[in-house]
Amino acid sequence: MKKLLIIPLLLCCWLGAGAQEFGKWFENSTLRLDYVFCGKAGEQEIRLVEALRTGEWAGRTTRLSESLLKGNGQISLTDPESGSVLYVQSFSTLFQEWLGYEEATRTGRAFENCFQVPFPKKKVLVTLNLFDVHGRQSVHFEHEIDPADILIRRVKDNGMPRKLIPCPVAKQASKAKLDGVVDVAILAEGYTAKQQGKFYSDAEKAVHAIMSHSPFDEYKDRFRFTAVAAPSEESGVSIPRKGLWKRTVAGAHFDTFYTERYLTSSRMRDIYDALGTVPFEHIILLVNTPIYGGGGIFNSLTIIGSDNITFDVVLVHEFGHAFGGLGDEYFYDDMFDSFYPAGTEPWEPNLTTLTDFGSKWQDMLPEGTPVPTPVDSLEKNDVRKLWKKLSPEQKASLNGKVGVYEGGGYQSKGVYRPAQECRMKINECEEFCPVCKRAIRRMIDYSTGF
Repeated sequence: MKKLLIIPLLLCCWLGAGAQEFGKWFENSTLRLDYVFCGKAGEQEIRLVEALRTGEWAGRTTRLSESLLKGNGQISLTDPESGSVLYVQSFSTLFQEWLGYEEATRTGRAFENCFQVPFPKKKVLVTLNLFDVHGRQSVHFEHEIDPADILIRRVKDNGMPRKLIPCPVAKQASKAKLDGVVDVAILAEGYTAKQQGKFYSDAEKAVHAIMSHSPFDEYKDRFRFTAVAAPSEESGVSIPRKGLWKRTVAGAHFDTFYTERYLTSSRMRDIYDALGTVPFEHIILLVNTPIYGGGGIFNSLTIIGSDNITFDVVLVHEFGHAFGGLGDEYFYDDMFDSFYPAGTEPWEPNLTTLTDFGSKWQDMLPEGTPVPTPVDSLEKNDVRKLWKKLSPEQKASLNGKVGVYEGGGYQSKGVYRPAQECRMKINECEEFCPVCKRAIRRMIDYSTGF
């Protein structure tokens, strides 16, 4: 009986120690760091643009020096006297994705990136490392931040209209002792001042879409959503292929990298300026358009069109990228360059090249499962067209039977996924697979100090 009582006691002590360690090094405030990532394939560099002090700190205050996923890059704060790592956060960027396209072999481009870290009480060394598709360091950049620097601009509340969007009732609220919650800011893009009501309604729809999907529906108490109704001059979104350019808050547009349905924004500084002092860890850019499209970049941005019939499922898929660090499980073999080369284990928790499968979902495989795992006969058809006609048992087999199925990460060969069908593979599939669900649960625990 005594052993059972020790476990929660140790947990409480660990959480308390983490909070004390945060208070030793950081204030309850946010340091925003704006950078330009630039270059082309084979040569990239990073430059600091500006440092700003914004609102209260919304990120984690425990597990500060731990990175749950490697990502395509990491930013860290180090004590220059002791060399101790005080804080680390992993991320991916639109710039690094662009490096995999043919254009990056013949020209250079620059991309804005903004990062938020806890505001230090004393001078720290800030380090950024970017990784290539082999997981090797491709760029290293470091600089000092002195909290007393008079050129660190203090951001004032910009007066943007905002409101908290309540989460729908959870199936089963978690009972963990929390360090905090995951703060998500939903920013209006392409909504005029007169469309504020529509934006709030669309934001409620977005929250409901995410929090009604498993496993998010188990964690109502771990998320807080703030809708920021930043008004745009014009309604809608830019569509370059039609010569249509709108004056909007974030300058979002389709045709990213000349891909028709790829909706993104590269104006990260405008996005962060619009959010001002709102505490947040993740951003959903809600775009006022009925056209299909969106994107999700790990610890950077989720972007989604508001009025398409596939809104719910596409948003949840893209949030799986941006929040959970999940990779795409579909494949079409038309990429210019491979994002997942043989001999390198992907950092995404739901993809493997079998280089280090033991670090992925090997522990979740039923005994006797062959690796690679042959697909069911149903999977040999166009499942997307058949999905609505399948029985619950057939869907459960395709979605819930964990294996090692070849095809994923845009490649039909050499990359493997954990389920035959998943929300990270096709829009028709209603659920994340078991491996993706576990990855999301782990990220929620990591982000909330449990």
